[in-house]
Amino acid sequence: MKIVYHSFEGRYSDNPRALHEALRTRTGTEHEHVWLADAEHAHGFPADAATVPFGTPEARRALESADLVVSNTHLDLDWDKPAHATYLQTWHGTPLKRIHRDVLFAPEGRLDRLDHDVARWDLLLSPNAASTPLLRGAFRFPGPVHETGYPRNDVLLAPDAAQRRARVREQLGIADGVQAVLYAPTWRDDDFFGEGPKFALRFDVERFRSELGEGSVLMLRLHYMVSAALSGAELPGVVDVSFHPDISDLYLAADVLVTDYSSVQFDFAVTGKPIVYHVHDLEHYRGVLRGFYFDFEEIAAGPLLTTSEEVVEALRDVDVVRARYGERYAAFQERFCHLEDGRAGDRVLDLVLGEENR
Repeated sequence: MKIVYHSFEGRYSDNPRALHEALRTRTGTEHEHVWLADAEHAHGFPADAATVPFGTPEARRALESADLVVSNTHLDLDWDKPAHATYLQTWHGTPLKRIHRDVLFAPEGRLDRLDHDVARWDLLLSPNAASTPLLRGAFRFPGPVHETGYPRNDVLLAPDAAQRRARVREQLGIADGVQAVLYAPTWRDDDFFGEGPKFALRFDVERFRSELGEGSVLMLRLHYMVSAALSGAELPGVVDVSFHPDISDLYLAADVLVTDYSSVQFDFAVTGKPIVYHVHDLEHYRGVLRGFYFDFEEIAAGPLLTTSEEVVEALRDVDVVRARYGERYAAFQERFCHLEDGRAGDRVLDLVLGEENR
């Protein structure tokens, strides 16, 4: 069986990576694995990975000769799915913010174009019961939606998670005892589709560095759509991990997450580590840009803070955050992480391999 993988327009990451790695460890399964790869992210692929350049005629030929296509987002390419092939759409997060046909704002023609890809899907994964009706409705997807949890989160509960954490921190130059803060904001539609910079850093990095000192380090992870926005920028005291191959490694390396409306909060919660929200534009984002599926104030697993000063103060003693929001955090996990048991990859492989064998 020929399997073609796609993640975030050419990266070796996310659910497709987790499924690829899980399948390679299964005995008695011999398959041809091909990845759509972007040259900018070539460093993230294993040396022995078979790749074709994303967005090229070679990529189209690979897709049109596949038995199974695994993607975590829209494949916005011109190709014809073979009649015998199965297209598994894993998607890439529990949606807090509205997506696809439910968004409040989108450039003309964009959603119509992406609907062509949705029409090719055969199976759609859902990370939890709360997401299933939202994903089905947003994509107008009539096919089967399988609640499996996310394969990419299996590593967070793996027996070697502690060793992996130590290895990643060493690679990033983060010493033992240093508080690693993962700052992972989402993108803004008006910035991205408007004129000017695609992303603006609205967190006061200098305040973070001056007040928390060498005892804390900020790991900056931008959304994949704007990951190059700050490339080459001088940000003292910041480790730019926007191009790190897999964010799951960063969840392990981090001691606390700072985010806004990103779906990273739902995955990070699998670790049980504190979450702090920097929501400086909450009303604008909720009321003008996207809108939310959930009552954010009700479900948030940590404090909703509007200023950098408040965020830094919370980071000064995250044990206080942990204690104050413990019950809310537990409720958040129960609602959104109930399928994350370290075996999601096996469930999905059983599903798709069974589909192929019918």
